Amino acid sequence: MSRVYFIFAGFLIFVLAGVILIRPTFVFSVDTDENKEEIDELSNQIAEKKDKIKQLEASIEVYKKKIAQTRLESVSLSNQLSILDNRLLQVELDIEITENKLDTLKLEIEVLDFNIQDKEASISKQKKIIAELIRTIQQNTDRSYIEIFAAYSSFSDFYNRLQYLETVEKDISRSAKALRIAKQEIEEKKAQKEEIKKSYEELNTRLANQKKDLEEQARYKSDLLAQTHASELTFNSLVGNLKSQYQQVENEISGIEQQVRKKLEEQDKLGGVNDVDPGLLTWPTQSRYITCPFHDPDYPFRYIFEHSGIDIRASQGTPLKAAASGYVARAKHCSSSSCYSYVMIVHSGGLSTVYGHMSSIVVSEDQFVTRGDIIGYSGGRPGTVGAGPFVTGPHLHFEVRKDGIPVNPLGYLIKDY
Repeated sequence: MSRVYFIFAGFLIFVLAGVILIRPTFVFSVDTDENKEEIDELSNQIAEKKDKIKQLEASIEVYKKKIAQTRLESVSLSNQLSILDNRLLQVELDIEITENKLDTLKLEIEVLDFNIQDKEASISKQKKIIAELIRTIQQNTDRSYIEIFAAYSSFSDFYNRLQYLETVEKDISRSAKALRIAKQEIEEKKAQKEEIKKSYEELNTRLANQKKDLEEQARYKSDLLAQTHASELTFNSLVGNLKSQYQQVENEISGIEQQVRKKLEEQDKLGGVNDVDPGLLTWPTQSRYITCPFHDPDYPFRYIFEHSGIDIRASQGTPLKAAASGYVARAKHCSSSSCYSYVMIVHSGGLSTVYGHMSSIVVSEDQFVTRGDIIGYSGGRPGTVGAGPFVTGPHLHFEVRKDGIPVNPLGYLIKDY
């Protein structure tokens, strides 16, 4: 045999020395399911909660249809009480749905915790297997040429070992890839867990607001019965007075807005104020929770007038800020609870904003205010100064008007939530 042949054989012997006696049962993907029983049980509970939510949502639709049907009938005390009763039941179901959603999120977090535990256990086992393989290879790489040569009776064994080496290399590569995937899955599940926690906090806030809504609806029903003494005649008289007061405020806002805008334009006072484009009004409150949207079909006073703005949850005495720079056209102070206190600010671009149910006003008419300036404090608690007759609880009634016509404020407010 040639010298080159022996050199090649020696080289093969040296390369394969580390694995000639290694025959591990190597598993490159080790998944554990130690928590399978717990996960299955939690998954069943989640499915039950979701079924319950669907049932509750179906029940809510029944109450919505009842309310819609009653609204088509003539305005009467009995119909209004029926609407309120169905609305109270609807809010109670909304609360139950939210509670079930919270329970579902808690269960989903538990499932993720178990999944993460299983993945971490899987990674730990895989690391041990790889470490053992590497340790065994290292232990067999210090053998001499004579020891290596003596271990084989033919060159065919060398080729078999070469094929085996390739298999081990592929297994190591696959195992490393599996480890990377497992680690990535853990990070994804941890991120998913954080998102669920965030949703949980948001739902908790919604639950608190829903419970306040329920209290306010119940209070309104109680107040309505107290004011009417369960008399249809008294109710009709009350409705007439409310319509009259609403129309008076509406005429006042429209008339003053036109007068002030014309005067300011003549004096060119709005020329230096940038136009207010859609989506550029800042929120007048820190809260973004809307208790009653624009033209809400469930608005309790819809039998008298459409809801011309949005009601934003705000505790009594919350600071209110100007949504944009402009001039105060109206600052109506009230000294009684039956009077409606509000501020109207005229902006450029044909826009104006109205802030209603204010308990205190700190600006005066014809005053220029800058976006973010405090203009007063919120009210709306029944029986308090400036609340007016159209209230169920503390909040800010916020309007945006374009050329004097009410438009949906959400089309103009900055979406920062």
